[in-house]
Amino acid sequence: MANPGRIIAGVLAPHPPHLVYAENPPQNEPRSEGGWDVLRWGYERLRKNILAKKPDVLLVHSPHWMTYVGHHVLGLPHFKGLSVDPIFPHLFRFQYDVKVDVDLSLLIAEEGKSAGMTMKVMKNPDFRIDYGAITSLYLTNPRLDIPIVAISSNNSPYYFSNEVGQEEMKRLGEVTRRAIERSGKRAVLLASNSLSHRHFVTEPEIPEDMSHEHIYHHGQYLWDMEVLKMMREGRTQELMDILPEFMDMAAAEVKAGALTWMLSALGMPTYPAEVHGYGSVIGTGNAVVEWDHEKNGGAK
Repeated sequence: MANPGRIIAGVLAPHPPHLVYAENPPQNEPRSEGGWDVLRWGYERLRKNILAKKPDVLLVHSPHWMTYVGHHVLGLPHFKGLSVDPIFPHLFRFQYDVKVDVDLSLLIAEEGKSAGMTMKVMKNPDFRIDYGAITSLYLTNPRLDIPIVAISSNNSPYYFSNEVGQEEMKRLGEVTRRAIERSGKRAVLLASNSLSHRHFVTEPEIPEDMSHEHIYHHGQYLWDMEVLKMMREGRTQELMDILPEFMDMAAAEVKAGALTWMLSALGMPTYPAEVHGYGSVIGTGNAVVEWDHEKNGGAK
């Protein structure tokens, strides 16, 4: 292949809708007074790095497009509609308009089928893209002008076990990498997950009142810090080994598989990741983390 595609970066890109709400973009109906500034500043630093690389496509794996049979990808060139968070509709009612890299979606489906995986292509023009994917994509690229590929979250970690689910996501990551190499595209992967995910069940009268915002409990914070330390030190295989326990002890949203998918596609990197920001949203632990695959020699 004359010009093989490559992954130029991977990102842990959490999707609390509160971060979009606090930005007050014109596409979102509710208006706010700000809030969650450290995480939003982290996303600002991230997007400077990512957009400077001029990626051809952004791939996002979201836990809120859950599929029970196989892995699904978007299969039409354009999707437009209203994305609503079912838990926080008063914060997130977002009009999106995105282009899809259908060629790459089909390559992922093809590679997956060749590997014995069940793959489906979403061709329903009325399909509504989930808020997790839209939030991560918007916060990484507010103009939403880079073509995307969205991949569903197969239910295997919940239906079977943490271990079975993560093995499935490793396979999906390998499939994704091979498809990108065939595509000739410069790709960025977005793992749309929080870390610890026990959260409050009530909110203050003013949702952006930061005097009410803190981590759910100290043990959850300690788990997040240990996981982030492994990321910052490039200890990816150790991280993979402890993920099942982390999922159980901190109700970690990475259980849905996006982080494992992304790290697998990167080849389990041994170089340090950069943590751009960490903060709590309704008690959950969220970190914006970048693996600069191009800078660290991973994108050939």
